[in-house]
Amino acid sequence: MTDEDDAKAQARQAKAEALDRLGANESSWAQHELVANYLRYGILTGDSPPGSKLLSTPRLVEMYGIAPQTIKNANDMLAEEGLVRSQRGSGIFVQPPRQRTLTPARYKEPAAPGQTYRWLDEAAKQGDRASSTLLEVAEVGPPADAAAAMGLGAGGVAILRVQMLSMNDEPAELVKSYYPVEIARGTQIAEKKKIKGGTPRLLADMGYPPVRCVDKVMAILPTPEHVKALKMPGKLPVLRTLRVVYSNNDRVIEVTEMVKASHLYAVEYEF
Repeated sequence: MTDEDDAKAQARQAKAEALDRLGANESSWAQHELVANYLRYGILTGDSPPGSKLLSTPRLVEMYGIAPQTIKNANDMLAEEGLVRSQRGSGIFVQPPRQRTLTPARYKEPAAPGQTYRWLDEAAKQGDRASSTLLEVAEVGPPADAAAAMGLGAGGVAILRVQMLSMNDEPAELVKSYYPVEIARGTQIAEKKKIKGGTPRLLADMGYPPVRCVDKVMAILPTPEHVKALKMPGKLPVLRTLRVVYSNNDRVIEVTEMVKASHLYAVEYEF
């Protein structure tokens, strides 16, 4: 083997090792998506704090053996998500955090009589502009997991209320709440109009106060409905929470599916 052949072999080996560090050999993700994932992780965990400069293109090229255009495509993804900004001649800088931490325990209790829905109230306390838009009210067959939680058999129906919750004029959550027909039929819950204080306040007034909530949280890839409703950028997952609300005697009074953009929202639980 000539010196030239040996140099080429070493270069191929170095490139293979770099791609292995990137994870490209074991993944179907495009290389720029993998780079964006690596950089996004550092931003969301605080390792790359607001105002800090991301690793330079030459440094990332050296680390992963990929083309500069691949790095640019990764940075463009992060910019579309609002996580970074480009400063000509200086580099790519991390933007102030947009991710909010939601604490479900704060929303368990119904609003006080005459007060607004707790989610709106908590957002206002943090200086955010929050709003809710009622999109649909119907009698439907719930998804299988919601139906199972409600104890519905084949062909069982529930009252559905669909809302879009927005924060500072951005979509925050797509919320689909299901209520037992024997509780909700013929009440304001079944009418397509907002309920002052929200359904928790109404249910409490009807004799069904929330006593216990059980959340199941999973990360899923968004459906076309989620992409459109939440204006999802790129190939990002969403957080889906299925919440089962129990009243006295462990009676299920509500099952809610909440879907939110994972790059904008985190959920915090205290045990």
